[in-house]
Amino acid sequence: MDLQRLRAFVAVSEAGGVGRASVRLNLSQPAVTRQIQSLQTELDVLLFERVGRTVRLTAEGEDLLERARRILGDADALIERARVLKGGSGGLIRIGATPPMIEAVLVRFLAGQRRQNPGLQIEIIEDGGASLVSRLRAGDVDLAYVPAAASRLAGRLLYPVHVVAVVPNVHPFARNRLIEVAELAGEPLLVLRRGFGSRAWFDRACERADVRADLRLESSSHSVVLGLASAGYGIGILPSGLPRAPRGARAIPIVADGCSIGQWTMLAWDARRQLPGYAASFIDDLVRFARSAPPGRAILRAAPAIPAPVLG
Repeated sequence: MDLQRLRAFVAVSEAGGVGRASVRLNLSQPAVTRQIQSLQTELDVLLFERVGRTVRLTAEGEDLLERARRILGDADALIERARVLKGGSGGLIRIGATPPMIEAVLVRFLAGQRRQNPGLQIEIIEDGGASLVSRLRAGDVDLAYVPAAASRLAGRLLYPVHVVAVVPNVHPFARNRLIEVAELAGEPLLVLRRGFGSRAWFDRACERADVRADLRLESSSHSVVLGLASAGYGIGILPSGLPRAPRGARAIPIVADGCSIGQWTMLAWDARRQLPGYAASFIDDLVRFARSAPPGRAILRAAPAIPAPVLG
């Protein structure tokens, strides 16, 4: 349907006549008349009836007027949105992240982004790092915070994440600088459910060290594990990127034969899919922000360094 015909229909309705509508539309009266006639032919309905020298809407015209206004409003909004997208100042980005990354990094970062780029819409999907790789490949998210070892993904390095043990200050381990994974044999452990990257790294380390973990809790909440560990219910196994230090407890890096258990993280996207142009500056800003203030900085200084991978 030609939008110009709809605009003529609305203009004649609001102006009460073809003459005044032609001035508003900057068209000749015959041109406006032809557009109205063409629309009536296309819809197969009479939109106006003449009363003396004026025209008024028929019952059918009254019914269709509001629908025409909505169509034109949507069309104008679509055109305006396209201008914004082309200018790089707005759009939609769906980003997947783990709860600690959301709380420790995204909350602070997005507060500034909203002020700097109000036209940009950010949709956040919360999940574990391992699960987010699948979501990214399925196209459920545009960007994701994932382990840097994920294959077939393009990305930018952020910071390393270590697996840590959270123990109350009264626990004997609280005096340790590091904890060997073998020392956790027989200890009651509170872990994240499968699907979180740190859980997978810890499971692999236990398997290599022949440690049979005594799992007392598997949770999808970092806060639950942190709270119960601080209360002495067990030893919490968590990633180092915690949004806040545990109260009444310590987070101590876990090592296997003296080497850190963990990986670098990255902000990733699927190289097979085209990112919108406005995502480039968002990625640059987020990477710069995350690197400048990585969560768990005290742990990063205490733990043995994890070599940064070279992304393809």
